[in-house]
Amino acid sequence: MLRKILATLAGLVAASFAVGLVQQLGHYLYPLPAGTDPNDPEAIKNYVQTAPFMAIFFVIISYAAGALTAGFVSTLVANDRKKTYAAILGIVFLITSIYMMITIPSPIWFWILGIAVWGLVFVGWKMAVSLKKSN
Repeated sequence: MLRKILATLAGLVAASFAVGLVQQLGHYLYPLPAGTDPNDPEAIKNYVQTAPFMAIFFVIISYAAGALTAGFVSTLVANDRKKTYAAILGIVFLITSIYMMITIPSPIWFWILGIAVWGLVFVGWKMAVSLKKSN
């Protein structure tokens, strides 16, 4: 039981790190306009309306990195080849993503990709299972 809990927590931490890392890269490549307060929800809402496509798409890329990482790490730590941990993490991050999309109005394409991309937890799961089979 402890290993299952640790698997889920490890996947959560690893995915959060992956999402944050890719989003930091996106912020580096597409910085907020000078004088924009990143802690002001209204300023961020206004920015999203005029932001370059890639600035917003980096968020989707970060979700994809997080999903792959969550599925992969949780499966490796659990060491039982079950999809359960990947599924739990996919649901947790999906709910978080939907909350963020409600909080910061996003274009419809972002909603579609922002929801669909969390299915990649199962690709991460499959990668971990394949790695275990080859060892």
